[in-house]
Amino acid sequence: MNEANQTVTGGKELISFRIGEQEFCVDIMAVREIRGWTPATPLPQSPSYVRGIINLRGAVLPVVDLAARLGLGAADPSDRHVIIVARIGERWVGLLVDAVSDILAASEEAIQPAPDVACDTVRKFVRGVLPVEGRMISLISLDHLLPEKEAEAA
Repeated sequence: MNEANQTVTGGKELISFRIGEQEFCVDIMAVREIRGWTPATPLPQSPSYVRGIINLRGAVLPVVDLAARLGLGAADPSDRHVIIVARIGERWVGLLVDAVSDILAASEEAIQPAPDVACDTVRKFVRGVLPVEGRMISLISLDHLLPEKEAEAA
């Protein structure tokens, strides 16, 4: 019981990033590294939000355009974009974002549920909202970014 209380009061570390004008974050424990944009090799018949694959030290890594996946329009990657290498289930996946902003510490109590006005699709991806210094940062649930069938194919 005491250990669980320490986890809640100690909180969790989140890595925040930008997509357009919006800020999002994911649990830092799911992130392996952050690397600069590398053009991806397209895969035939892949979903529109999958940019393709890259070679990451000998491992094939699918790259998901997070803006397109969240319905914010496809990114036009430049040298300023970054790929967050994160674990989704048992797979490592690259998440294309505009820029990494910060590392945040937050308790579970500070994370507010996604608003009821949000559609089911938003609630599927957004686990909660974190108010930080006048900004609202959406906490992304990585588990639902790739549909199960596509996660196996990736």
